[in-house]
Amino acid sequence: MTKKTERILQGLREAYPDVRCELNFETPLQLLTATVLSAQTTDRQVNKVTEVLFRDCPGLEALLALSEEEIAQYIHTLGFYNTKARNLFRLFRQLADQFGGEVPRTMEELTTLPGVGRKTANVVMSNAFGIPAIAVDTHVFRVSNRIGLANATTVEETEKQLQKAIRKDLWSLSHHLLIFHGRRCCSARGPKCEECGISQDCRQRQDEMMGRGEER
Repeated sequence: MTKKTERILQGLREAYPDVRCELNFETPLQLLTATVLSAQTTDRQVNKVTEVLFRDCPGLEALLALSEEEIAQYIHTLGFYNTKARNLFRLFRQLADQFGGEVPRTMEELTTLPGVGRKTANVVMSNAFGIPAIAVDTHVFRVSNRIGLANATTVEETEKQLQKAIRKDLWSLSHHLLIFHGRRCCSARGPKCEECGISQDCRQRQDEMMGRGEER
């Protein structure tokens, strides 16, 4: 890693010592379910829903007993709940039929499941199984490209560039740090640059400061 990347990650670690996955779960299946539900929805909203869902249906057997309509009733407060209910209904059956009731551990297998793309697969591999991965959501994409850890126009290319820029043993931690920073400081609109502990290494901030200097 470059010295700049080391400084950025150290600054984020100091800013967010309590960094963690903010989705509540106890098993890989629960994390997979929660992550599918989290698409275009806040973790807080998902946790409210899964608190009841996982209480009533803690494992695959109980989840398989639910109809698609019953799943929809549990998650109806979330965005796109009908689509998510349909995907989960099919996902639970695919786990039972193709994977012996277990959540698979590889990108190739996870992304065969309904509603599971690279981001969800990376979240599950990293947080449920401890496999190094960088899940690129809107926060990770925005923050990493804004501060200069990546310089990409797509999620896929951002993931590749972050994997090259960051040591593999820090991939999972970096994912959470970038999410925390995006949610708490480096927002899409009105980022709190004056409060940011890594602004001295932020590419966009430096470009803005240089632009102001030229205007003078």
